[in-house]
Amino acid sequence: MTSGSALTAWLSGLDGPRLARVLATRNDTASPPEPRSVGELADRLQRPGSVALALPLLTLPDLQVAEAVAALGTTASRKALAKLLGATAGEAGLALGAVLETLAEHALVWPDHNGRLHTAAPLRAAWDAPLGLDAPIAELLADMTSDELRGMLAALGIKPPGTKQQRMAALVAHHSDPEVIAEVVARAPAVTQKLLAHRAGSAPRQPQAIVFGTPGPVLEPGARWALDRGLLIQDRRRYGAARMPVEVALALRGPTWRAPFTPLPPSPQLVSITPAEVEREAAASAAALLAQAASVLSACSAAPPARLKSGGIGARELARIGKAAHADDAVVRITLEVAYAAGLLARVGDRVAPTEAYDVWAEQEPAERLATLLQAWRELPLTPTRARDEDNKALPALAGAPPCNGCRQARDGLFAAAAQLPAGQGVKDVSDLGPTVAWHRPLADTSPTDITPFATVIREAEMFGVIARGALSALGVHLLAYDAEGLTATCRRLLPPAAETARIGGDLTAVVAGTPAARVAVVLDATADRETSGTASVWRFSSGSIRRALDAGRAPRDIAADLAAIAAGPLPQPLSYLIADTARGHGRVRIAPAACVLHGEEPALLAELAAHRGLSKLGLRQLAPTVLVSRSSLDTTLAALRAEGYAPVAETAGGTVRVEKLRPQRAAAPVPAPRQTNDKRGTRSAAIRTSKVPGGADLDELAVRLLAAPPTVPEPDPFGSGVPFGTDTEEIVAGYAKHLSYSDVRQLARAIDAGTAITVEYVATSGSRTVRTLSSLELDPPYLEAWCHLREAERIFTLSRIHGVMPQ
Repeated sequence: MTSGSALTAWLSGLDGPRLARVLATRNDTASPPEPRSVGELADRLQRPGSVALALPLLTLPDLQVAEAVAALGTTASRKALAKLLGATAGEAGLALGAVLETLAEHALVWPDHNGRLHTAAPLRAAWDAPLGLDAPIAELLADMTSDELRGMLAALGIKPPGTKQQRMAALVAHHSDPEVIAEVVARAPAVTQKLLAHRAGSAPRQPQAIVFGTPGPVLEPGARWALDRGLLIQDRRRYGAARMPVEVALALRGPTWRAPFTPLPPSPQLVSITPAEVEREAAASAAALLAQAASVLSACSAAPPARLKSGGIGARELARIGKAAHADDAVVRITLEVAYAAGLLARVGDRVAPTEAYDVWAEQEPAERLATLLQAWRELPLTPTRARDEDNKALPALAGAPPCNGCRQARDGLFAAAAQLPAGQGVKDVSDLGPTVAWHRPLADTSPTDITPFATVIREAEMFGVIARGALSALGVHLLAYDAEGLTATCRRLLPPAAETARIGGDLTAVVAGTPAARVAVVLDATADRETSGTASVWRFSSGSIRRALDAGRAPRDIAADLAAIAAGPLPQPLSYLIADTARGHGRVRIAPAACVLHGEEPALLAELAAHRGLSKLGLRQLAPTVLVSRSSLDTTLAALRAEGYAPVAETAGGTVRVEKLRPQRAAAPVPAPRQTNDKRGTRSAAIRTSKVPGGADLDELAVRLLAAPPTVPEPDPFGSGVPFGTDTEEIVAGYAKHLSYSDVRQLARAIDAGTAITVEYVATSGSRTVRTLSSLELDPPYLEAWCHLREAERIFTLSRIHGVMPQ
């Protein structure tokens, strides 16, 4: 029985609720067009791409059991598996039962009515040699002739039966008894025993390619004795290394050898904590990060960062933003990535600028702002604060790298690990969560620069207040459950409203406790220089900052009024004097564009400028007591005078004062959708909770329909089987895409008709296989025109070279 037919039979025997759970766990297989039969569902469940989506969601014991089942192959049964894992009774036996139930709900491993365990066809390919073992003897002997089988039986002292099938069965039965194998090996020559012991404990050797005209491989000493008895098996064409059947390897490893099985996660050292302590630390961390993130985005608004020619924002721009926002590199990186994912930033030419959505975000209360950043971070297909690659080279931010499924899984594993800590307990050393994350998500990616596993991901969670005092905070609980409403409500409880006032002191500083309101931040950024940001933000006033406000067209009385409106008390006298003194010298000299002309009402001041040695490079020449002409441009002259301590203003050609207020650059294009990822974890979790698939029907109803339909539905034949196609597009695609099953044909045809994206496995003319995500599909038989997300360009694909389909 093939894996597909075995899976169809098992699915057909499920009841409605259990089949619905399978559909929810593997919800990509229920994507429109919905499967019409259990057989079509089984075909989708065994797609390599679908299995690849399911594997990263498994825990360490899940993968260990799946590997053991793959190693046993056709001999896998619950009894044999339990013996191999040392889980025949007690807690280990119960844990094995729970793991097998989990694997069955993922349709990766399932039993038949005889107790044999079957695996999804692509599952064994996940390991080159599961448990370091080769294939079962029945598989290795499949190409042997009847005479070769007879010779092996005779060498073992067994009378050969009459037919090939009987001889095969006799060899399989003989090799399935470990004690018998041990007795045979005990009679072997010493050199053969040494060879077999070595081969049993090492991974199988990969077959070598055939090179015609060259002699076959030289047999190792002692191999002939083992080959004659089927303890080692060589390809009948005599190429490649001899292979050891799994039954022989297990027998030689001995009755005490057990495959790895870790049913319980690591137990880090715990300490007692109270919910109030967790909440207090989470609130402080979240508030500090939010304030710094606001500063980073404000700096990007004032001067949008430039992109490298190779893509992304380089180290120099990151350092500039960090200096302007008084934030370290990790904060700058995580802010840019989550803001881009949330649509607050977008690419504009060779720069990255805030969008109109940023202006809306900046006006919101801190709770809503934090919730937006948290949800974007939860879905990021990368680890944003990772600053170095494997070669310790600096990585740019917003580089648009391919989605990292393992990075998402690392975040999921951290949530799962922290969620299972006992109530009122936290990890003493938060880095101890790393091994627990690895237990929950063994296939997750950790940064190559991490000293301890997953240190970067854990640090990000602490920065956001998701992990506090070594435990999962209320923010993390809502992120784990994908509860957006609960997350926003918790943010409102943890973060106070935006501060509407600032304490302005006589030392010319302004201090805002908590997150400043947008109005407060705008006024202070315009009139003072930010020194620190975090749980409290500090600005400092100076003649330069006040002059900047005056250059922006603000009158002294307006500056004082704006500051008085946000001050917690009356403006201190030193600040009033600073505004007045700066305003008094502001504009005493005006620079007109000519190339350029300086004029003013004080002849002595103009004479001073003309004689100033520091301004000699401008080539100033006095035309009248109150007029100078410069050989330098207006902007150069303006900058030179300001550098020497003067406070000139510029004029327009019409003689009015030129306002130097910089308008923040905004992305003109619509806010882009967050970068796509092939990871379906978020939608899958939602589907499990709601029993629905995005764009699909209720899973309970779908399960009932599938069980009521015939197990298999006749597939239409484009060459006249009499069974009609669902649409004309299906008929055209089926006529050209010969490598696709009808289920794949249906999904590709629907993507063409509905204008949705789809992922295909494509074989190029060179024979190389690639996975492409395509959108904007247009059918032009025998070709398919589409936008290729891998190449970021329009491409033409030959339908006959599409070998697989996965919904996006």
